[in-house]
Amino acid sequence: MTENVIEVRGLRKEYGGFTAVDGISFDIRRGETFALLGPNGAGKSTTIEILEGYRHRTSGDVRVLGIDPQRGGLDWKARLGIVLQSTGEAGSFTVRELLVEFAGYYPNPRDVDEVIAAVGLEQKQRVRAGKLSGGQQRRLDVALGIIGRPELLFLDEPTTGFDPEARRQFWQLIRSLKASGTSILLTTHYLDEAAQLGDRAAVIVGGRIAAIGAVDEIGGPEARTPVVRWTDATGTRREERTPAPGAFVADLQRLSGEPDGLEVVRPTLEDIYLDLIRAGDDATAPDPTAGDDRTPLKESA
Repeated sequence: MTENVIEVRGLRKEYGGFTAVDGISFDIRRGETFALLGPNGAGKSTTIEILEGYRHRTSGDVRVLGIDPQRGGLDWKARLGIVLQSTGEAGSFTVRELLVEFAGYYPNPRDVDEVIAAVGLEQKQRVRAGKLSGGQQRRLDVALGIIGRPELLFLDEPTTGFDPEARRQFWQLIRSLKASGTSILLTTHYLDEAAQLGDRAAVIVGGRIAAIGAVDEIGGPEARTPVVRWTDATGTRREERTPAPGAFVADLQRLSGEPDGLEVVRPTLEDIYLDLIRAGDDATAPDPTAGDDRTPLKESA
């Protein structure tokens, strides 16, 4: 087995004169949860559909579990789990009936009872899918995604519409899947979700990667530098970005006393993400992995 479950080099997708994905490169390591972030229309869905084998790329190299998705056969597809934003109507079947049916599609499926327990649907296994709550339905979606014992699980906006308690219960489920060895590619608009679940993240803006790295380091140290804000004697609102806010505030107080409206703000992941999006709107952000000297991808045997 290779160290990476996904390897992308110079991926590009064009629709007529429109470039949806503009030469991005990244890897996803075996066993990690990788969050793909970005505003609507940034190129996330196109990228994921190419990785899943649903859409052909214009150019670039892509390997998913060592295989080019454009040539992936049934054996390769059986190694993937896919949980889409919305699923097809299956309201007339019970939870157990659906899982038994889906298990029959795979060569080495998980035990149906084991999966039902893993997603917390033991009390609902005889209930028809159409009668489940939104959170229970999403658990069923994940159950169907993992019944085939996938090496790689795609989760597309998995907790949209969840209440806070349901979201946290779902996060625990995802953590348990990761602990069992499943590699996960997650897309989400919830920055706290990316922070809770992701080992690493990439932010896509305008079809390019604006930042990539560990979730608690994305954007680099400068983006995480604290900001001191205060109102000066003229009533003007001022701010200063400084790596030593305590010393700056002490100097400020020594020179002018206690400033009005004094606050020290440490940027959150959401602040950093929004700054990256704004920068991408102003100018096309460079792909930090472009032009590297990594060797071309090779097909696994």
